[in-house]
Amino acid sequence: MIAFLRGRLAEALPHRATLDVHGVGYVVLIPLSTFDRLPQMGEEVQLLTHYHVTEREHTLFGFMTSDERDLFRLLMDRVSGIGPKMALSVISGMPVAAFKDAVISGDVKSLSRIKGVGGKTAERIVLELKDKVGVVEAWQASRTAKGAHDPKQEAQSDAVLGLIALGYKQSEAIKVVNDLAKQPGMDTADKLIREALRSLS
Repeated sequence: MIAFLRGRLAEALPHRATLDVHGVGYVVLIPLSTFDRLPQMGEEVQLLTHYHVTEREHTLFGFMTSDERDLFRLLMDRVSGIGPKMALSVISGMPVAAFKDAVISGDVKSLSRIKGVGGKTAERIVLELKDKVGVVEAWQASRTAKGAHDPKQEAQSDAVLGLIALGYKQSEAIKVVNDLAKQPGMDTADKLIREALRSLS
């Protein structure tokens, strides 16, 4: 699995970027939100990646934030009929926070305005994600309220969201992260996710 790429920006288009990583050019498909935050040509940039493999092709998708990548994976894993291209269109068409608000409130109309997402797909997104996104966000909000500006609490929330995006059930993600957080040194989302994957494998 390729978790991220860091290199010189060699090409930038609204849907695609090419990174020169030690002389090797990696073509990465990106949402508009990532394109808008790319640096000037020739400058260094890091993109969080999702490596998608099918029988016909291997494709890299890139994102500026973990929230975008997590939502991308959540859409593909949990909503029937949504593949990587459609998931990328959703992220291009609506900020992550606004998307989650729309799902939680059942705002099918706003979701259906996203390019490529019709009314039926919007309804399916709400139906299949409403409980998952709503419960996760409620849990995250609760933890944040109890430990406002606490980096360790934020790391735990990010780790749970990351595990859910990877396909694990919310209940097992919360349990394993809470257990690991009691151990010394478990103070970042990356460490928690890495150890959680070992525990859950």
